[in-house]
Amino acid sequence: MIKGLKICGVSDPETLNYILNHNHKPTMLGFITNYEKSKRFVEFEKLKNLINIEKKEVDFTSVLVNPDDVILEKIKDLNFDYYQLYDVNPIRTKEIKSKFKKKIITALTISSKEDVIKYKNYSGISDIILFDSKGYDKSESFDHSLLDDVPSELNKMIAGNIQINDIPNLQNKDFIIDLSGALEDQTGKKDIDKIDNLLNTVHNINS
Repeated sequence: MIKGLKICGVSDPETLNYILNHNHKPTMLGFITNYEKSKRFVEFEKLKNLINIEKKEVDFTSVLVNPDDVILEKIKDLNFDYYQLYDVNPIRTKEIKSKFKKKIITALTISSKEDVIKYKNYSGISDIILFDSKGYDKSESFDHSLLDDVPSELNKMIAGNIQINDIPNLQNKDFIIDLSGALEDQTGKKDIDKIDNLLNTVHNINS
């Protein structure tokens, strides 16, 4: 059983419409909102038009790196369910959640056990803890055994260069699985065939 699936870095209407009309939709979609260095970054006006769409029970996530109130005010009325926050401490996270009334995914970048246990600082604040690799836009992996002591009851997500053929090894581990780079062609554009393969793979595991 795969607990949930997030496809991150959606940036064009063709890909978005394909996913939302697929027979086996993911749990979530992620949109890079303020990290302009990312090849998956979506400029505000384009983003506003892109996600002004019927979500068909798929949660939309704004991916934000250390956002200030300027960007948060700008996007507050957009069609987002979650804010996924990188480099945001627990106090600021609580402030954002309270002010903007969004569910929160706290992204922790992992290279050691010390990085992992930071999740405890967000208890009662964040709705989901994402364990990701170091670097915001690089497809790197980390040692998943570092997560062995994370309690099963924690609502958690895993990312970091996960490939479609890794999915069977991640079933029954209580993780929402987050993929991005594995679904792209050599130019960085989302590949419809790879997305179809992913969605069908997860559906078949869960059937």
